Amino acid sequence: MNNAWAVIVGVGLTLWSSGAFAETGTAVIQGTSEGSTVNGSAILIDSPDGLEVTVEVMGVAPGKHAIHIHQYGACDDKGNAAGGHFNPDGSPHGFLPSDGLSKAHPGDMGNLDVGQDGKGFLTIRLPDVALSGGRYSVGGRAIILHEKVDDFGQPTGNAGGRIGCGVIVIGE
Repeated sequence: MNNAWAVIVGVGLTLWSSGAFAETGTAVIQGTSEGSTVNGSAILIDSPDGLEVTVEVMGVAPGKHAIHIHQYGACDDKGNAAGGHFNPDGSPHGFLPSDGLSKAHPGDMGNLDVGQDGKGFLTIRLPDVALSGGRYSVGGRAIILHEKVDDFGQPTGNAGGRIGCGVIVIGE
């Protein structure tokens, strides 16, 4: 009987470390102004190394656009209902993958590059961030796509207005 439990635990750990049981979330990104063509989606997957976020957008002006996770899961009032950047520690603004949580907000994802066809794609890993549980959980918050490039200036990267917004929903 003990050997059977060892096999079950071993298989379970193997599946968990491979991501087979990873928690997932999604966000449907829509334009924040009437008549906007901005739309897209985000897929978020927990891993032992942090949160992997993949964002795909369409109908966006070509160029680099800042993308961040904001405090609240609401997109009303042209995206302003999402509040400011999700920043539970009061850290400076930065680029989380290289700066870490002491020098960046948990949702500082940098920039998404949009081509001449209006389509943009970004895959990024946010270390120490999760969908649920813990100080840096982002489930139920909003992803905001901004009109300008994130120049990493303080306090919010000079990213301009909010052109796209989607609420992060866990398990869909």
